[in-house]
Amino acid sequence: MRLSIRHSTRYAFSDPVVHALQRIRLTPKQTQGQQILRWDMELENARIELEYDDQHFNHVTLVSVEQGVKEVLIRCSGEVDTEDNAGVIGRHSGHLPLWSFLGQTRLTRPGPKMKELVETCAGGGEDTVETLHALSRAILDRVEYRTGTTGTHTTAEEAVASGKGVCQDHAHIFIGAARTLDIPARYVSGYLMMNDRIEQDATHAWAEAHVDGLGWVGFDISNGISPDPRYVRVATGRDYRDAAPITGIRFGTLHEDLEVDIAVEQQQVEQ
Repeated sequence: MRLSIRHSTRYAFSDPVVHALQRIRLTPKQTQGQQILRWDMELENARIELEYDDQHFNHVTLVSVEQGVKEVLIRCSGEVDTEDNAGVIGRHSGHLPLWSFLGQTRLTRPGPKMKELVETCAGGGEDTVETLHALSRAILDRVEYRTGTTGTHTTAEEAVASGKGVCQDHAHIFIGAARTLDIPARYVSGYLMMNDRIEQDATHAWAEAHVDGLGWVGFDISNGISPDPRYVRVATGRDYRDAAPITGIRFGTLHEDLEVDIAVEQQQVEQ
């Protein structure tokens, strides 16, 4: 499937920026089942200082904001060819060893509510893939998908306790639970082509677990499926912080308004 993606992010600052640096992870991965045909990034009131691949093989663009500006625009667009591999990515790559995806982080660390959830999915004599699918179903049943109820700092345990969250929370719960079961797991940020619309409000997030004999396998907990050709992987990490689309530091402004516009649609491929 050939997907066309447009993604713009606009920052409006309350005061002129004295100094700001932004770390951008918006370039899709060139990986199994996914080929990047074209990807462009345009900046207004900012410039590229450095580009590199991080420890997770995420392509990172380090951007500096021009001094004195009150608005920054980051505009990305491109085309990606995807395949249907039933969510299987395959062998582990990257500079971090596989065991590093067994350690909990502040965002994934289980508390009493998560441990209770894990107990409902463990010990059933199922194979690993079946256990992980059962875990995905249990999370969606326990934590209702509802926007505006959590934020980027919400932990997995807090989301389970509240019974509400979004794709980021579902992914963190799955990752923390899988690690409790001694299964390496990681966070994925990317794009998803919706069947009912082109314009979207945000990027998507899901999780991947490492299964013996298969390698990394994807699980979109919020939609109850493994990723198919509608999904585009952009960045991976131990949790959201490693794969966040944009992070940074700034001085000289107290408040910012963020506006995001995303469009994902299928393109016809000439035979």
